[in-house]
Amino acid sequence: MNRTRFQSLLAWCLSCCFAGAALMVPAQSQSPGPNPNPSAAVAVPPDAQAKPQPDVQPPPASDHWADWFRFQKVTKDDDWTRHFRIGAVAGLNIKASFSMNGAFPVNQGAGVYDDGYLHVDSTGDVDGATTYWGYDNPSQYNGQTLVMHNTTQFATSGSSEQSGSVFPGFDMAYGGNFFYLGRARIGWELGFSLMPINITDNSPMSVTSISQTKYTFNNVPYLPTSPLPYQGNYSGSSWLLPDNPGYTNQTFSTSSGSVTGSHSLDVLLYTLRLGPSVYWDLNENFGLSASFGPAIGLVSGDYKYDETITATTVNGPTSAHNQGQFGVTDVVYGGYVNALVMYHVPSENADIYVGAQYMPMGSATFSSGGREAQLKLGGQVYISAGINWAF
Repeated sequence: MNRTRFQSLLAWCLSCCFAGAALMVPAQSQSPGPNPNPSAAVAVPPDAQAKPQPDVQPPPASDHWADWFRFQKVTKDDDWTRHFRIGAVAGLNIKASFSMNGAFPVNQGAGVYDDGYLHVDSTGDVDGATTYWGYDNPSQYNGQTLVMHNTTQFATSGSSEQSGSVFPGFDMAYGGNFFYLGRARIGWELGFSLMPINITDNSPMSVTSISQTKYTFNNVPYLPTSPLPYQGNYSGSSWLLPDNPGYTNQTFSTSSGSVTGSHSLDVLLYTLRLGPSVYWDLNENFGLSASFGPAIGLVSGDYKYDETITATTVNGPTSAHNQGQFGVTDVVYGGYVNALVMYHVPSENADIYVGAQYMPMGSATFSSGGREAQLKLGGQVYISAGINWAF
């Protein structure tokens, strides 16, 4: 799914969520007083003017503490119908798998070889020769001939899975209440979270074959053979090397090669959730909150690789460096269950909360040119803490 299409889908989903939330507001009952039946639902007052006055008497035929506490909560002047909270989250149990299957090009950069380099010097390579070059092994030089090799492609197949660490992020939620049921408020909640995720795999894989280009520099004057590697300079004041070599393309099968280095997912996970909620006052100091429902997520970022390909061929040991990246974007779906413990700050219309959230979602899959990565979100758990405001 391309980025433009997803943005349209996300805008549509947000519009539906907020429209649904807006429809919930006028749907709330305007009933001003408590219901004497302890098992019946009592409408949450929509504003202070519609709330019962403090001199309203408690339900006559009930001395039970739970009924009295329910009556007290309904008749408080500062009773609230909305809440907003913001805080930090830590994501756990997030995994990723990485796989490669096929032949992959090697991009070391212009003028970079497995066993040397050749660049334009400060003179602009006057007379077709440069001083800005170097080579690594004595076996590359024979008389007036210098040979360099450039790995252009390698083939491999393999996969591995990595578990992520703890990922810090950001979370916020907004919700409202419909009615009381005993000491509980029944309502709804809309939440959003943002979490950076970086998972790296360093597992080696076997190389089954490599392709090389062999570059031969003829009519080379005397070259230094010790110490090696030899590294010329850009200033144009060292040994000259002709910059027009002949070349031969070669492909070798190998059983002793390997790909080492790193493959990583560096992404942002955006989640949006909407569902029913319940708030239950334990006493004057503590309360519990819970919610559940569907969730949608967007994963966007980069797949990055930084590899070293090593092998032994008829030309001897060779080593090449390869790196790159490609953009990744995918949409995932799932659900959530959230539970919070809240401490009511004295004399303030605010709570300090800690909580846990289980949000299983599908896997986000990214692939390009035989490389594939999956971000596995089926068991993700969030631990959260922050401040909740009631109004």
